[in-house]
Amino acid sequence: MEKGKLKIYQIFWYFVLFSIIGLIIETLYGFITMGVLESRKGLIWGPFCPVYGVGAVILIVLLNQVDPKNYFKLFTYGFFIGATAEYLMSYVLEAFYGIRFWDYTYTGKDINGRICTLYSLFWGILAIFLMKFMKPNIDKLIAKIPRKVGKILEIGLLVFLIIDALVTIWAVHTYETRAIQTYYQEEKQVVDNQNWFIQIKNKIENEYFTNERMKKTFPNLRTKDRQGNEVWVRDLIQTQAP
Repeated sequence: MEKGKLKIYQIFWYFVLFSIIGLIIETLYGFITMGVLESRKGLIWGPFCPVYGVGAVILIVLLNQVDPKNYFKLFTYGFFIGATAEYLMSYVLEAFYGIRFWDYTYTGKDINGRICTLYSLFWGILAIFLMKFMKPNIDKLIAKIPRKVGKILEIGLLVFLIIDALVTIWAVHTYETRAIQTYYQEEKQVVDNQNWFIQIKNKIENEYFTNERMKKTFPNLRTKDRQGNEVWVRDLIQTQAP
């Protein structure tokens, strides 16, 4: 199965499973290195960090024909493929959400804060573990799922993830807009609208996408202020423009 042509449903399961595995790993890494246990999720619902799912899928698809015993080639390809994928994903996520989800400038060895040497090395190491150990075992797990059951699960998960992504874009945009308005002390215009759709929308934004919930779910979101400076969204909520 490892050397054969990958099927669409396999790729989908790689994305889902590694989105979860990546989230667990990053959460533990943050706790071990910084002593902080915080959310590293990429979507508002569920234990998913899609950047790892996408990264794993790209690595698996491009490295599927590489000999899993050739550690040097796996590491080298993983280093460059992972770094390239992470750089591109940073742009894509920022284009969708209007906010940057990570910034590596603190490492001192980065490229535009989007990738850095340390995490690129991690991609290389991940490529070895991914192709040598993790993928074969996950392939066996996927093969055990009856196709009729698998199709139902896959359709259900796909629909959920699409809705999750759309709601996340909405929530992040609401949070960012509110943060900017708070920072520049701008009053939000309240329109007395009798339209039930608008009323429900406003209720969700005010009562569900609260600052507390968004800060807890996405503690490391970054945006740009009116002067074009990158700032933490959480800081905009707590301060006011001079």
